[in-house]
Amino acid sequence: MLKKFLPLLPLLLLAGCTTPGTFTRLTPSQEPRNTDNLYPVEAAFDSPQQSLRWDSIRAYALANGQTYPLRRVSLVKNRWEGVIPLPPGATTITYRFKFDYLYNSFGKAPQPNSVMSRVYTLKVVDQQ
Repeated sequence: MLKKFLPLLPLLLLAGCTTPGTFTRLTPSQEPRNTDNLYPVEAAFDSPQQSLRWDSIRAYALANGQTYPLRRVSLVKNRWEGVIPLPPGATTITYRFKFDYLYNSFGKAPQPNSVMSRVYTLKVVDQQ
């Protein structure tokens, strides 16, 4: 019985060792206050997961208990951008990125998965 599973052992070990991805926040941690209270956020996402279907990624910024869609930056690989609102008078907002995607699975249709970044803080400062 063990001899049947021994050839699969390296695949099982590799499957458990992959990380879903890494985020790089490209947004400054401080922005000047603007009149529309919308602030840009941008992230880069990289993943060593070979089965990830890059064309299926749907990216979001999560802030104030809401989800705000991000759009892929054209001509730049693996970057997404969008805006998040800050309530008038507020000076900080915390947010994180969430990426939903499909990945190829052996003998099955593509499977859904998602990964979230750590929490970031954006400070808004009044101009003097």
